[in-house]
This record gives sequence, C-alpha cells and structure tokens, in this order.
Amino acid sequence: MLEGEHVVDVFAARYGAPDTLIVSEEALTRPAVRSLAERLSDRTMIVPAALLGELATLPAGVGVMAVVAPPVAGVPAPTGFCLLLDDVQDPGNVGSMLRSAAAAGVERVLMSKRCAFAWSPKVLRAGQGAHFCVDIHEDVELPEWAMAYRQAGGNVVATVATGGIDLYATPLDAPIALCIGNEGAGVSPSLLALATIRVSIPMRGEVESLNAAAAAAVVLFECVRQRERCDGARRT
Repeated sequence: MLEGEHVVDVFAARYGAPDTLIVSEEALTRPAVRSLAERLSDRTMIVPAALLGELATLPAGVGVMAVVAPPVAGVPAPTGFCLLLDDVQDPGNVGSMLRSAAAAGVERVLMSKRCAFAWSPKVLRAGQGAHFCVDIHEDVELPEWAMAYRQAGGNVVATVATGGIDLYATPLDAPIALCIGNEGAGVSPSLLALATIRVSIPMRGEVESLNAAAAAAVVLFECVRQRERCDGARRT
C-alpha cells in the first residue's frame, strides 16, 4: 500500500498505473489529487475520508492510497554505483538511506536477509518515493556479491566507526559499492573482510559515531563531491 499523492505519482511515472487508486472525496478538492484520479480513472475508487482513515497509517487528510505489486528484482550484476545494507533493521533508517541513495545517483541498493522489509509502511514513508528511483534487491548474500564486485574491478568501501582511513582523504571516484552495517554491530565480519577500503568519518565533537542513515548520507555525498570535481576537471 502506497500512501500520499507524491509517492503514488512517482510510482506511476516509473512503473505505470497502480492496481488500484483509492482517493477520499475530500482530497479531490486538491488539483494535484484530482489530476491523478482523472489520469487513472479506470482504476480509481472514491471513498469517504472516514473509510480511508481506517485503512491508512498516515493521517486521513493525506487522502490518497494505492495498491501496487512491489517491483521484483533478482540479484544484480556486480557493476555500478551501489549501496549495500548489512542487517540494517530500523525501518526509518532504511527508508532514509534509500532516499539519500536516490539523491546521490546510486543505481541499486542491495539488502541482506535481516534488513527491515523495504516495502513496509514505515520504510515507504521515510523513503518518500525513493523506492521507485533506484533498483532494490532484498535477501542478497552480500559477501558473495561483494567478492564478485571486487573481481569485476570495483571497490567495496566499508564504513567503520574508528580505525578506518579518513573519509575526506580517501579517493572514491572508482566504481564503488558502499557498505553500511547494522545500527549496533556495524558491518558484519564476513563482509568487512572483503572491503578494499575501510573509511571512518572524522568526529570533532564528543560523540563517537553517527546514526547509520546519517553516516550513509555523509559518505554518499562525499562520493558525489569527488565525482563532480573529477567531471569538472575533465571538462576544463
């Protein structure tokens, strides 16, 4: 179940019409919702707000829900700019990381078997449509895939709280698969052993580490910064 006009609109733009669109009578007064309902009129149900409120996890005033089949993706080829989530269990963290990954231009996100379900309501809410801007692969044996990625010439970059190379002193412009570990335990030993680079985010304050989603965003956008710098150098 997707909730909110923005998420439904992003899904429809990438994958086509949902199986069913459910709209409250009150929400039809909003031009964007009315346009969406008209565009998908052959599969739209208009219901009272009270009925929608019984189904929704968001406030009833959001007024838009859709029933969709989650896109199914097999194990991807070991190429491209990738994010590996290793037993990340908090739904909010997973959704936030998907959103950061989409904004940073990550092509695919691979998730281990013990990650939070990518299509749960909390993850969808935190992702804000990012699910439909990156390819998501769940239940992946990350060490096996990471080995294939290395053999194909890519760099497996693992984040560690301490003991890694300073993030801002690390070249990150090669093909990269970034590993983010469990909120408490970090990257698992089996995956960490396959890392070509271990990086740590320098801390100047009194805290020891960042939230997993915040750390992922910092590293992803350091990759973006370095790529933009290299692209600019090639153009001049």
